[in-house]
Amino acid sequence: MYHPIPPGTRDVLPDEMLELRRIENALLEVFAEHSYHEVGTPTLEYAGLLELGDRRSADAAYRFFDERGELLALRTDMTIPIARLAADRLGELEPPHRLCYVANAYRAVTPKRGRRREFGQAGIELIGGGGAPATAEVVEVLSRALDAVGLSSAVIGLGNAGLWPGLLADVGASQGTRDRSSERLVSHDLVGVETILREAPELEDAHADALLEVIGMRGGAEVLDRGSALGGDRFGAALRRLGATFAALQERGIGHRVQLDLGMLRDLGYYSGTTIEVYDPTVGEIIGGGGRYDDLMSKFGLDLPAAGFTLYLERIHEAQIKQGLSGA
Repeated sequence: MYHPIPPGTRDVLPDEMLELRRIENALLEVFAEHSYHEVGTPTLEYAGLLELGDRRSADAAYRFFDERGELLALRTDMTIPIARLAADRLGELEPPHRLCYVANAYRAVTPKRGRRREFGQAGIELIGGGGAPATAEVVEVLSRALDAVGLSSAVIGLGNAGLWPGLLADVGASQGTRDRSSERLVSHDLVGVETILREAPELEDAHADALLEVIGMRGGAEVLDRGSALGGDRFGAALRRLGATFAALQERGIGHRVQLDLGMLRDLGYYSGTTIEVYDPTVGEIIGGGGRYDDLMSKFGLDLPAAGFTLYLERIHEAQIKQGLSGA
């Protein structure tokens, strides 16, 4: 008799579990080498805690009432629980706090290929480190982590959360156009973005052309030069911040590993500056992401800048399998 399990979840058999443990151990070793200390948080949080951190993240949470009638939620990522932990438990210690984790997270999604309700994450949070130098440290650890699991061909995409909102504001886009186009851009639906921009009555054709040109810009330092010729003050300020981060990465000798992406927009609402996405040529979806979240910690009573990244363990394993690296 076959006993089904919920869509978007899965059993893990011994051989795969062994390989996943190897990935986790390799990543934790890199994190430790860079003085990041492992922490754990409850799988369950109060639902209000997730809502305090980020409304969009909370909307994807599984909620239920406990025996006392308290509304609980399964964590949707590790950044918000670690922000709470740092504010509540480490607030009296001298920052920066270098923390890392390996844990499962849970999101309400429509299950289909590559989308899971339960998934493994491993990552770091640098709390109390501000500006381009701190972001460069996070990206350098990410680069070394990818090398440690054999994914030397993976690309680290780098954007800035202020680019797209700044560009839309500079050209006078309405709030409705901003909301609808941002929603499509988060899901990488560029056709949908173009349709919305072309149909927006407040935008001239030249504005729509410039917006579409910008979100298609990816590459090295030349992207900064090309982008600087478009947009206005708000977009220009975000572009300069992205350029400062890229320069810091070049100083650390890892600029070659980074692809600047002026069309990057992350789905979580707490990112406030540099954003990160990780791509591998053998996997159709991003295998990791992160960025700066300088405004998040203050929501929990600890006003510190912060940045971090997470890697999706099952997707890293998938990339290893496709490159013949699993079991090594």
